[in-house]
Amino acid sequence: MTQTELDAFADVLDGPVYLVTAAAPGSGGGAGAPDERAGCLVGFASQCSIRPPRFMVWLSTLNHTFRVACRASHLAVHVLGRDQRSLAELFGGETGDRTDKFARVDWVPSADGVPLLAGAPAWFVGRIETRTDGGDHVGFLLAPTEVSPALPDVPGLLRYADVRSIDPGHPA
Repeated sequence: MTQTELDAFADVLDGPVYLVTAAAPGSGGGAGAPDERAGCLVGFASQCSIRPPRFMVWLSTLNHTFRVACRASHLAVHVLGRDQRSLAELFGGETGDRTDKFARVDWVPSADGVPLLAGAPAWFVGRIETRTDGGDHVGFLLAPTEVSPALPDVPGLLRYADVRSIDPGHPA
C-alpha cells in the first residue's frame, strides 16, 4: 500500500481529534523549578483495552509536547466540540517552542498537575504506563486516574475534517 492509498483510507475515517496536555518538572533543573506545560492537537488516539481500561495517545517526536510528555508522569486527553476550532488552531497551529499557549486559555491543574482546559466538554487524566516507538510518533499508554464530570449534552465532536486546514506548528 502506498502512502497516498493509506491517506485516502484514513480520510474516509474522519475520527475525532483530541487535545493532549502535559506538565513536567521544569527543564531549567533543580528543585523548585516551575513545571513546564505543553499541549497539542492529536489525531492518533484510541481506547485500546476495556479491562483494565487503557487509552493510547500518539505524539509526534518533533512536537514540543512530546518532549514534555517524556518527562511527565500523566497526560490529559480532552475532546473538543465543533464550536471550539479556535482552541484547535491554538494547540494545533502554534508550537510551544515559541508560544505559551496556556497564557491564552483558562485552565486548572489536575490532581497530578496536568493542565485541564476550561470549557472542554470532556477529558480524562491518565498515568503513563509505557511508551511505544511507532516511527515518527511515540505511543503513550495511559491508565485513567481522573475523569471529567459527566455531561448531559456532549456537543458534536471536533473531527479531523474540521481541522485539516490548520497548518501544524511542527511538521509531522
